[in-house]
Amino acid sequence: MAEPAGWRMTPDEFFAWQLHQDERYELVDGIPILRHRMMTGSSTQHDQATVNIIASLHAQLRGSGCRPTTADIAIRTGIRDLRRPDVMVECAELVRDTYEAREPRLVIEVASPSTSAVDRTRKLEEYKRHPTLRCILLVETVLPQVLLYRRNDVGWAIETFDGLAAIIDLPEIGARLTLSDIYDGLTFGPHWNPAAPQPEG
Repeated sequence: MAEPAGWRMTPDEFFAWQLHQDERYELVDGIPILRHRMMTGSSTQHDQATVNIIASLHAQLRGSGCRPTTADIAIRTGIRDLRRPDVMVECAELVRDTYEAREPRLVIEVASPSTSAVDRTRKLEEYKRHPTLRCILLVETVLPQVLLYRRNDVGWAIETFDGLAAIIDLPEIGARLTLSDIYDGLTFGPHWNPAAPQPEG
């Protein structure tokens, strides 16, 4: 079904409309935007990294009250804005028939060539405004590198993790992610040298 034109939706109107669509949409300034259009250029690298992250978080968070979610669940980032991160960790009680996270602690965006610029600019700033988010992870797929934005008392601090030996501690959700797990099964181009010294995260 074609995207509506000429009018803006509220999040509630959007969720009612989304139920009748075959594809996932995000809401940007009240306008539904097809998520697959934004994801042009994604690959098996993107898919494998996303699956790896969900598998690791699910195993660690089981029984904790927090759980990983897929892009089926949206996060409200403004009055008329809803985003669908590749992975999110929700720590509110599970409620049936809801399509929006209520207490997200972590969002993760796995880079694709067509989305990297948006992930690092507009979406990043939107996520930073969410009151319950504590961590934002931006995961590269052309090399093993992850950027972590962590909320502190004065704002957000950034940490960089490079190389398959790096470990990301996430006490905010009671878990950790190793880059060897995130990138399990992925391959990198000849420009990446695994023997080169890697900075510590």
